[in-house]
Amino acid sequence: MTDSVTPERQLRRAVASSFLGSVIEYYDFLLYATASAVVFSQVFFSNLDPLVATVASFGTFATGYLARPLGGLVFGHFGDRLGRKRMLVLTMLLMGIASSLIGLLPTYEQIGAWAPLGLVLLRVVQGVAVGGEWGGAVLISAEHARSRRGLWASFTNAGAPCGMVLSTAVLTGTAAVLGEEAFLGWGWRIPFLLSVALLVLGLFVRLKVAEPRLFRESRRSARAPLVEVLRNRPRQLALGVGVGLAAFVAQSTLTTFVLAYGVQAGFSRQTVLNAITLSSVTAVVGIIAWSGLSDRLGRRPIVLVGALAMAAYSFALFPMVDSGSAALLVVALVLGQGVIHPMMYGPLAALYTELFSTESRYTGASLGYQLAGLGGGLAPVLFAQLQSSGAGTTAISGTITAFCALTVACVLALRETSGQNLDTPDGAREGAR
Repeated sequence: MTDSVTPERQLRRAVASSFLGSVIEYYDFLLYATASAVVFSQVFFSNLDPLVATVASFGTFATGYLARPLGGLVFGHFGDRLGRKRMLVLTMLLMGIASSLIGLLPTYEQIGAWAPLGLVLLRVVQGVAVGGEWGGAVLISAEHARSRRGLWASFTNAGAPCGMVLSTAVLTGTAAVLGEEAFLGWGWRIPFLLSVALLVLGLFVRLKVAEPRLFRESRRSARAPLVEVLRNRPRQLALGVGVGLAAFVAQSTLTTFVLAYGVQAGFSRQTVLNAITLSSVTAVVGIIAWSGLSDRLGRRPIVLVGALAMAAYSFALFPMVDSGSAALLVVALVLGQGVIHPMMYGPLAALYTELFSTESRYTGASLGYQLAGLGGGLAPVLFAQLQSSGAGTTAISGTITAFCALTVACVLALRETSGQNLDTPDGAREGAR
């Protein structure tokens, strides 16, 4: 069946599947992020002081990020052994089921401490699912691509802000229709239960995708892909984690943390959500554009300039939010999430693909990306704690800058990969330029 389909059509199917799958996965994953900032502290931690409840809610948000490397390892192993497509179907099923169950979870007032415990468990399942999703989705596009790998692989990353737009729109739309009391009472469950419909759509598209030729024609299959990565690619793995950390710290700052911070600064929740939604739309364009440019200029220059710009921008972000001007809030988020952050984040899809060889690429790319993703889960918790201890936003900006400095150092230590030939049996050891 797959032989009758042209490579170009296979590529289009793969990119469409990766993009749609990423939108759905991140709709579910980031829906939780938004809900943790505006709902869960009141629903699942109602027995705590409001500020402490916010920290606790962000803590459950972080558990999803902590579980992502586990998902990358498990699904990466079997993705390298059995194929990318099978694992992508499983990750989508896992995410859809977990998100739907969150929508059915009783509150603290109904079942006491079992409510937050159940929330944490389901968040872990979400983290495992999204941890396995990203690597397979990127690879199934990148390994089908014969040229412009940065562009085609970036559609998976572009799915993340699309998922944010969709989750924010559904959550805020539900709140606007039902009103505050009904929304907090039961309406917040609706966006999570809609995951069932998205799951059906995603599986319909994903099942039509073929395994990449690179995987099907691979000369050998690693018995233990993780051992292969740790033995032969430890430097690439470590540097890859360092390159991605700042992008995730910035991402969660510009979405999850700024949502809570903006409300504390005096904006209505809807105003902040509208600004985040608009910036997420521009992020889609930014990710694809900067990633496409990285095919011409290289991954390193784009990510390097983005990290330096983010370090400087982090000191302007909070004064712009504190200004009280809705227009400045929008400018701050569009500039940060729509222009600067995509420079750091977009090229990562192709870069992680190019750091590893075919027989262990799913494991290596997933592990590097998901370990870097820990920065996104821990940053809101750390920043909320800095706030509660009385530290100013300068300390938060300084922390972001430190992560950006780490990214700069790791980018400079890596060789350029944009010209890498993925067909090369041991291509991860070859420099592109």
